[in-house]
Amino acid sequence: MAVVSNLAIDQGTTYSVTITVTDDTGSARNLTNYTPRAQMRRSYYTTANTSFAANVLNPSEGTITLDLSATQTSALKAGRYVYDLELVSNTLTVERIVEGIVTIYPEATK
Repeated sequence: MAVVSNLAIDQGTTYSVTITVTDDTGSARNLTNYTPRAQMRRSYYTTANTSFAANVLNPSEGTITLDLSATQTSALKAGRYVYDLELVSNTLTVERIVEGIVTIYPEATK
C-alpha cells in the first residue's frame, strides 16, 4: 500500500520535493535499477495530466525528486488534484510508492 502524502504548490512557481523511499523496517530502500514516474490530474478518471520530472537523486539512499517548472505550475488551474509516484523495476514490475492530493494555490502576480 502506498504512503499518503499531500502536496501544496503555489501556482507560477518552480516546485521541487525530495522523497525518501523506505522499506518495512524504515531503512532507506536501494533504488538501483528502478525508474520513478509521477503524474497529477484533476481526478483519477481524466486523461489530461501533468507529469512531474521524477529522478532518482541517490539510489543507495532511496531518494527521489519530483519537480515542476514555473511554466507547468502557471498552466495549472487553482484547485485540487490527485497524484501518485510509481517505481518501475528493470523487470517492468510497477509499484505505487506515494499518493495523495495536490492543492494548487492561485498566484496574483502574472
